[in-house]
Amino acid sequence: MDRLGLIQVYTGNGKGKTTAALGLALRAIGQGLKVCMVQFMKGDESYGEIRAAKLLPDFTILQVGRNDFVNLNSPDTIDVTLAKKGWEIAKNCISSGKYDIVILDEINVAMACGLLDTEQVIEFLTAKPRTVEIILTGRYASEAVQNIAQLVTEMREIRHPYHQGVPSRSGIEY
Repeated sequence: MDRLGLIQVYTGNGKGKTTAALGLALRAIGQGLKVCMVQFMKGDESYGEIRAAKLLPDFTILQVGRNDFVNLNSPDTIDVTLAKKGWEIAKNCISSGKYDIVILDEINVAMACGLLDTEQVIEFLTAKPRTVEIILTGRYASEAVQNIAQLVTEMREIRHPYHQGVPSRSGIEY
């Protein structure tokens, strides 16, 4: 099997970070790999990926947030608590040996707004098992996070239908 164990970062203000990670997950599952996605700051079971994961036996999605927006400038205590709980879950998934790929969805935002300590996340990820591929998604990936990654992709918004009054669409944005 090809070597796993790299760290990838999908960041930027454009749409498509989670979608890219989901595409990678689908490709990996098609090649017999086991994938876990831990979704920080998300708690809505109606997302399309939650429904789809139930149809794929080698794909687990764990949501560790609430179904509400997080105030990034002044997060509620519950958001900090849920993020820290999610980080413990994520570390267990990474260390368990059960998964080939672990996606940490929106973890960059969680670190940027102080829900998680960036240094602690980096310390753990740089000492993680070398056979687990890690994907970090979300806006605001710090330079320190980007520096530990072997792949960094920045999504850049050029145009988005939201700005023309088109609301979020089922199956497209969620």
